[in-house]
Amino acid sequence: MEILRTIESYRELYVDLQGPIGLVPTLGGVHEGHLSLVDEAKKDCKTIVSWLFLNPKQFGPNEDLNSYPAEEKEDISLLDQRGVDILLIPKTIDIYPSDFDTVVKLGKITELLEGSRRPGHFDGVTTIVSKMFNIIQPDRAYFGEKDAQQLRVIQKMVKDLNFPVEIISCPTVRDNDGLALSSRNKYLSIVERNDALSLYQGLHNAKASFESGERNADIVRNVVIQEIKKSPLITIDYVSLSDPLSLVEISGKITPPALLSLAVHIGKTHLIDNVLLE
Repeated sequence: MEILRTIESYRELYVDLQGPIGLVPTLGGVHEGHLSLVDEAKKDCKTIVSWLFLNPKQFGPNEDLNSYPAEEKEDISLLDQRGVDILLIPKTIDIYPSDFDTVVKLGKITELLEGSRRPGHFDGVTTIVSKMFNIIQPDRAYFGEKDAQQLRVIQKMVKDLNFPVEIISCPTVRDNDGLALSSRNKYLSIVERNDALSLYQGLHNAKASFESGERNADIVRNVVIQEIKKSPLITIDYVSLSDPLSLVEISGKITPPALLSLAVHIGKTHLIDNVLLE
C-alpha cells in the first residue's frame, strides 16, 4: 500500500492508475465495517483508494473531535492488510487553508433527524465529501448503510450536482450479538455495551412486528422505544420511521419501503442504527 500525505502527490499518481477506481473513506477508528467496504470495492474495482481524514467541520463544539478513537498506525495497518492500494492522509491545513470560505449545503434532507440535533453537521459532511471526490476522482465510492442519513445526503448531493461517481451502499456490519459496529463503541463500558444491545433488539422486534402485519407507524416506533426504555443508561434522541429517500416521517399507515432509524446517548456516547422495512 502506498501512503500519500499531499493532494499533489496523489494527483501525480492518479494519471497512471488503472480504473475503475474505488474509494473507501474513513474518519479513522477503522473497524470491520470499514474493512467490509474495502472487500466490496475489491470486487468491482482495479484500484482501491482509501481516504483517512478526521474532518473537523462535521463535529459540533461540544462533540468528540478531540477524543475520537482514531489511531493512525493501527488504521494504516488494517487498511494495508485488507488490500487497499493507495491511502491518502491529507493534512487539515491543506484541506482547509486559512482563507477557506466555501460550504456545500443541501436542503431539507440535512435538517431532519441527525441534522435537527447537530446543526451544521451535514454541511461539514457534504463539503468534505465534495472535496474528496474532486481530489480522488473515483469511479465508485463505498459507504455503509448504518449511517443511513449520511448515505442519503451523499446520494442526493451526487445526483443534484452531477458528480461523475457511483455511490455504492453496503450492509451494516454487526457483532455476533447484533450491535452495529461503530468507532464510538470503544467508548462504552462493559455495562453500557450490554445495554446498547437494546438498540438492535428494539429494531429487530419492530421489524418482526411489521413482518407479522403491523402497519401502524406509531405502534412500530413504540416497539423500539419501549425496548430501549428498559435501560436507565440510555437517553433516546429520536426513533424515526420515515420515507427511505426523503427521510420525511411517516404518519398513519406504513407503505413499504420505510426506514426505521434511531439515535441515542449512552452516557456521553452517541450511537445510531437502523433497519429497512420492506
